[in-house]
Amino acid sequence: MTVRRTMFGRPLRGVAFDVAVSALVALVSLTAAVNQPGGWAATLVGVAMAAALVLRRTHPSAVTVVVAALALVQVIAGWGPLVYDIAVLIALYSVVKYGERLRDGVVAGAVAAVGVLLAAAQTPHVVQWWITALWYALVTGAVWLVALNVRTRRLYVLSLEERATTLEREREAESRAAVAEERTRIARELHDVVAHSMAVMIVQADGARFMLDRDPAQARTAVKVVADTGRQALEEMRRLVGVLRDAGPGGAADGADELVVAADPEHRRLALAELPDLLTRFGDAGLRIRSTVTGAPPALPPGLELTVYRVVQEALTNALKHAGVGAGVEVCLAYTAEAVVVRVVDNGQGRPLVSPTPSGGHGLLGMRERVTVYDGSLTAGPRAVGGWQVEVRLPLPECGPVLRPSGRG
Repeated sequence: MTVRRTMFGRPLRGVAFDVAVSALVALVSLTAAVNQPGGWAATLVGVAMAAALVLRRTHPSAVTVVVAALALVQVIAGWGPLVYDIAVLIALYSVVKYGERLRDGVVAGAVAAVGVLLAAAQTPHVVQWWITALWYALVTGAVWLVALNVRTRRLYVLSLEERATTLEREREAESRAAVAEERTRIARELHDVVAHSMAVMIVQADGARFMLDRDPAQARTAVKVVADTGRQALEEMRRLVGVLRDAGPGGAADGADELVVAADPEHRRLALAELPDLLTRFGDAGLRIRSTVTGAPPALPPGLELTVYRVVQEALTNALKHAGVGAGVEVCLAYTAEAVVVRVVDNGQGRPLVSPTPSGGHGLLGMRERVTVYDGSLTAGPRAVGGWQVEVRLPLPECGPVLRPSGRG
């Protein structure tokens, strides 16, 4: 819900309420001008009190001082308690509730106690003065205690809101850090793919140069491989630059210097041919996996293969972590002319883990980042029958299949 604010930054509803309270006190002062002691002079004092109440939320201590001074003028003039003296109670309530320090409210309460005695002394003695003083004290004390209770609740709510805001900022910071780390990892892996493609191009170009005169047909084939691999590497390079650009200052771009670790075995290029080994490892870890493949697997760009591999790896990691050991998992790969669809579903009927799960990234956040690089879509959520489902759709390149270079980088 949007709160409308005035030009001074205060909520419009609060300003309207304070103006209404001030107007009501001023109206009471004007209505009683003829019949009250002091006449129009007393009425002007009441209107001044009413005007001060407009600022009771933003400057409660100053408003209380002004109202108390005007009440002292009333006592010195000998007018006795008047109907607009309700402004004194409103100011007392305001300084206890809105004052920056509770000490201001305590001082205001002590001043109000002295005012009670003075007011009781000037009240016409229809009854004994101490009975009047007791009545004024009960009313004033009740107002002070109510204001203190409201102040306590208000500060408690403000502390909860501040804590919630702090937690939200921490979650956002953690999310940004996770995104930056995941983008750095994606960029590193795409760098491996591009480096591999460039190595293949160099080898094939050297081969074509030596075979150009001896075997022109084989040389043409090698040149075609160079061209196809170059186009593929250019596309992967575009995605790599896009990942680093999206990271922004302080994000994945700060990890660009780490891309030289392409030769690290931990970051070797992973392909769909290694999916069976991945499923076997998770099966050994305790998952009951059933895998199906629909359609003929086309020749995919290495980066897209890596994305499919990582999606399956992360989905199985989440299934082992949340569904537990012994959970049934179905891994489905569907190949069409337009896209690759990955679907990982678990039944959620496993046992809690007794050892840490293997980590593949940052869960759904990491999968979403990878899928976004290839303009894909990801849906994930609980199933009505129990368990969890992850489905990813990755569109195939429009240029069609690309020749698969031989060898590994």
